Amino acid sequence: MIQYERYLDVEIDEENSMLLLNAFGSMIREREKGVSGYYNLPDDSIHLLKEVENYIINEDGIYQSAENIVLIGIGGSSLGTKAVNSMLKHKYKNIKNLLFLENPDPLSISKIFSQIKKENSIFVVISKSGGTIETTSIFKTVIAHFDIDLNTAENKRVLIVTDDGSPLCKFADFHGIKVFVIPQNVGGRFSVLSAVGVVPLKLVGFDVESILRGAKSIMDKFFDSKIESIGLKALFYAQKKYPVNVLFSYADCLEDFTKWFVQLWAESLGKIDKEGKHTGLTPIGHIGSVDQHSFLQLIMQGVRDKTVTFIKVEDFENDLIVPSISLKNIEKVDYINSHSFNELINAECDATKESLIAENIPVDSITLDIISEENIGEMIMYFELLTSYTGLLLGINTYDQPGVENGKKILVKKFGGDK
Repeated sequence: MIQYERYLDVEIDEENSMLLLNAFGSMIREREKGVSGYYNLPDDSIHLLKEVENYIINEDGIYQSAENIVLIGIGGSSLGTKAVNSMLKHKYKNIKNLLFLENPDPLSISKIFSQIKKENSIFVVISKSGGTIETTSIFKTVIAHFDIDLNTAENKRVLIVTDDGSPLCKFADFHGIKVFVIPQNVGGRFSVLSAVGVVPLKLVGFDVESILRGAKSIMDKFFDSKIESIGLKALFYAQKKYPVNVLFSYADCLEDFTKWFVQLWAESLGKIDKEGKHTGLTPIGHIGSVDQHSFLQLIMQGVRDKTVTFIKVEDFENDLIVPSISLKNIEKVDYINSHSFNELINAECDATKESLIAENIPVDSITLDIISEENIGEMIMYFELLTSYTGLLLGINTYDQPGVENGKKILVKKFGGDK
């Protein structure tokens, strides 16, 4: 179960009510017309679970002997999966290792290579376009380094996740490699509940069906008009009084989730609107209480252009206690003795939130009762719905990313390539 609290000042007059109603209607039409397919993923991705299970059954023992699932992908092809893995892996004992080959950093690539062997690994190559330069370059290196013969049964160690008909899809068809298809109308940053996330997470051993169930639950409630808070929050952001949104997550396992949020928010909302104006909201991801000791000062006394969203976990399901020990000359902190670390980190979250409210800094909070598959699915869908709602209120195309295309073209020219 997740609780959502708002401390955001939104005036709901007739004009704003109409804006909300129109944007909500647009989301309904987006869903019905397939403008963005992420709305349907909680239902549509169920069949993928069976498809992955069929692969496991028919792969000649490769899966059973595998210790590592190695994901080759970047950005929207990896961030969501990485976030889910970080949040859940401590809850499972007998699962496979999920490793990520993302950045074309030679030190990082070499380090991962040193940790795995071909005989105990399955490589999942993910690229929606099928031509992502970082992904294809690393994939080539994997083939060469591990001497993978794609024309033999070794090709079952490789799985492809891409758009139907993409260059990577055609490559896979040529070598008889298994392909899992991403729906054409699902953008990379909205794709974690598609084959992009479902395939590697299922291969690792996570309960992906429960993740999808959690996402479907909030989706259904939202479109049944039972969750008004998403629209009200989107309206607050769309008023553009506070152009910076800080996500302060009070759990280390949420760090990768904050990175996923940053991409979703930045790439979706940083646009030029219909009037030719640059718009959007700058996302910043932080971890409490670590970043309390740095960035909080700027929030409290810097430029008042920020809102803060807190995420905390009510029950970490871990009873680690601060020992009842008194240390010479630092007895003043003995008040924390015999309290749990669960209590400490959540009290720090609450205290920080209360201090910001006292300074009239807009905040809201999301509280998970526990880290669970259902809660993770719900939280993913919550932020995706919030992004779409905010984009409509800003009057932009939430699902494109024209601002990154020119850099790609310049890179191609630097290496003498030609699209």
